[in-house]
Amino acid sequence: MWSSFVEKVFITPKLMLGYIGVMIFMAGEGLEQGWLSPYLIKNGLSIEQSSLLFSVYGLTASFSAFLSGVLTEMFGVRRVMFAGLIMFCIGSFFFLTFGIPSHNFAVMLPSYALRGLSYPLFVYGFLVYVTYEAPVDRLSTAGGIFWSCYACGLSVLGVMYSSVTLKFMTEIHVLWSALVFVCLGGAIALLVDKDAIKSKKRANSEEKTSILYLLKGITIIFEVPKLGLCGYVRIVNTLASYGFPIFLPLVLQNLGFTISQWLQMLASLWITNMITNYFWGMLGDKWGWKNTVAWGGCVGCGLTTLLFFYIPTWGGGYFVTWLAACAYGACLAAYTPINAIMPMLAPENKGAAMSVLTLAAGLSTFFGPGIVGIFIHSIGAVGVIWIYAALYFSAAIVMAFVNIDHRSFIKKKDDNNPASPPIVAKS
Repeated sequence: MWSSFVEKVFITPKLMLGYIGVMIFMAGEGLEQGWLSPYLIKNGLSIEQSSLLFSVYGLTASFSAFLSGVLTEMFGVRRVMFAGLIMFCIGSFFFLTFGIPSHNFAVMLPSYALRGLSYPLFVYGFLVYVTYEAPVDRLSTAGGIFWSCYACGLSVLGVMYSSVTLKFMTEIHVLWSALVFVCLGGAIALLVDKDAIKSKKRANSEEKTSILYLLKGITIIFEVPKLGLCGYVRIVNTLASYGFPIFLPLVLQNLGFTISQWLQMLASLWITNMITNYFWGMLGDKWGWKNTVAWGGCVGCGLTTLLFFYIPTWGGGYFVTWLAACAYGACLAAYTPINAIMPMLAPENKGAAMSVLTLAAGLSTFFGPGIVGIFIHSIGAVGVIWIYAALYFSAAIVMAFVNIDHRSFIKKKDDNNPASPPIVAKS
């Protein structure tokens, strides 16, 4: 009965351990979001230094996210995830021991940047493994579970933990406690069951053992142009979600909403996203990966982005605005099948394909707020909202050129070996 439950909910026991490990790891990685910057400024950093610290962190995370796929192909999943775990611990040690206590920005900047390099190797290394371990007919579902666990750790568990512990612990002690989450998550994913995360057997070709293979995450876009189209769709995916916190709280406050109400809506948005990731993933496997992304994700986000802005502007109260926020969070989750589409467009180079995806995810964190910074003074909040909506609708048009039928992969697998077990990554 237990094995049946695991297969139904988590697909395989190996994936279950990895999912749980990622969720706990991300709870430690993200427990300081929302309060670290004010804390550092209160303790001597300037606003410019704090901004630089988090900008460099974001850039290194984007770079690491890009490399995670090809590094996994080159060195195997376990090694890449373990490297991410060790880098996080080293970066945290120097950041908390020699950086914050002495207010030494020259130490804080590189040590926090090392943390930015670390977590994509762990979590995205596991995401590459998911594309090999999960059966093709449940690949979208597997991606949905991953993003649900990722969001639960980052945006729910970590934040809730901080909100409680900061009442009776100092900030520096809360930051040290992050290592408990990170190491526990790493242990569950890598050590509890040594077969839980198998290293993908590298091809015998010299290409995948050469340092030049690192460039595969770029060159593969020219070899498989549809990957470039999907990369654009993935960039658009979270643009508005990263841009909203920059300007929307001010808009809502001018309309009579409180900052507390905004935070409640933002939290509800991500909780809804966390829950619906799983269901959109299952729907993608039934309805079709492309249809789910194009209609549920692109068109859905375009419409709900407009609703989230215009409902309060036209006099809507807190409850209906809250519903719009939740609707946007749900539609945001409908992009989940893009995690299945991209590796299947290049089945012989899944790691490189996933590097395109993770690079696009990193660029989204840069361009989302960037759109606000560039256009907010010239065309105002209304113009920014319409830019986001237009980009979502344009992504739906782009998806029309990504011709992929997930059922063909399932049929191909069944035709090749009707009695074969789910495709797994060999060690």
